Amino acid sequence: MRKLSMDELNRESVEEFKNKKKIPLVLVLDNVRSLNNVGSVFRTADAFMVEKIYLCGITGTPPHRDIEKTALGATESVEWEHVPDTLQLVKQLKEQNYKIGSVEQAENSLKLNDFIPEPGLHYALVLGNEVFGVEQEVINHSDFVLEIPQFGTKHSLNISVATGVVVWDFLSKQL
Repeated sequence: MRKLSMDELNRESVEEFKNKKKIPLVLVLDNVRSLNNVGSVFRTADAFMVEKIYLCGITGTPPHRDIEKTALGATESVEWEHVPDTLQLVKQLKEQNYKIGSVEQAENSLKLNDFIPEPGLHYALVLGNEVFGVEQEVINHSDFVLEIPQFGTKHSLNISVATGVVVWDFLSKQL
């Protein structure tokens, strides 16, 4: 086996990507502090065809060199919007018939491997602050809580890693 060259990857242009049908998923970043994490989420959203990213509260926004360092241009291809209040956004998305899922460790959470997205529905997944996680009030207004099963001693994943896991899982269940 050999690695493929950049030419062989047949990458789409930003315009082609923007016009392409996306998976029925938006990501909501709830007060994420690390700009590198924000950039990484953009890159994951680009890779897996996410509709949009909402950057809430203190979450940094493009353009910023620390976001671009990990996003590698995905801030140009992925639609995004800054919203001051996560809870207000969650309520608005619910009114637009999105199913809201918080990615968190909580009572009565649904293990990611047991989550089956319903065809025809649109989802919003909320990912929280690196220290405090998703705000409790946001969890209270969520339709479900998704928990990534973990088996080590830390029981904690970096938000950028958690995003990659849940978005790939969502996409793979759509294929």
